[in-house]
Amino acid sequence: MNQNKAVGFIGTGVMGKSMAAHLLTAGHPVHIYTRTREKAEELLSKGAVWRSTVAEVAKASEVVITMVGYPSDAEEIYFGEDGILENAEKGTYVIDMTTSSPQLAEKISNSARKLGLHGLDAPVSGGDVGAREAKLSIMVGGEKEDFEAVLPILQLMGQNIVHQGKAGAGQHTKMCNQIAIASGMIGVCEAVIYAEKAGLDPSSVLKSIESGAAGSWSLSNLAPRIINGNFEPGFYVKHFIKDMKIALESAEDMGLLTPGLKLAKDLYEELAEMGEGNSGTHALYKRLKR
Repeated sequence: MNQNKAVGFIGTGVMGKSMAAHLLTAGHPVHIYTRTREKAEELLSKGAVWRSTVAEVAKASEVVITMVGYPSDAEEIYFGEDGILENAEKGTYVIDMTTSSPQLAEKISNSARKLGLHGLDAPVSGGDVGAREAKLSIMVGGEKEDFEAVLPILQLMGQNIVHQGKAGAGQHTKMCNQIAIASGMIGVCEAVIYAEKAGLDPSSVLKSIESGAAGSWSLSNLAPRIINGNFEPGFYVKHFIKDMKIALESAEDMGLLTPGLKLAKDLYEELAEMGEGNSGTHALYKRLKR
């Protein structure tokens, strides 16, 4: 794919703004839209072009990337009045990087194909750090040739980029990711609390355990934030709850038992009730310590 393809980017939040910035740095014309224009000011100062509607972004772009909060947001952006699908030119690639339901991913892909568009689901993992450093893991569902066509663009935002299969496969893979994180985050928070209660220096404990069998991305990247009292979001509690609900529904549809996932969702919902919905996922520490 030509490196000068015009890219539309819808959703410039905690992660989206860094992802779009990498596209600008690489020389792509980037057309952006987000519900709150203030969130886009930094990108506009770097040369991004503001578009006042989703339809304008779709019409101006050869590749449209969406990175929004909830499946309902994605559905409205793609299928709503003046949405992406009815305004994009034939041949446009539409890539939903929102963590959403596999069923919605299939719906977007099927509808896109009927209109002569190329639809892919490409949720990510790596949080604000991965987005900022262009080291995201990107899990892609859709046609293989479509994946190969947009791979150069995806490589500007991530490093571990895997085509997982047909439409919806990227979202199913992200559910696996969130299921693993959910129970793991409980362990990370409990370990820090245990270290504190035992009178240990949690930072010193972390040095001993993060490189052994207990090691994980969450332990290495989020435990230090807990220890430093920094609960700013790399990924919002409210969005993680959304992801866990999708994963539980998908698991139930397949007849799977996921007790760790259910426990984590219940604890995170209690955390949100404490007013921590806009905190980072590692704020679970506050629920477990109280």
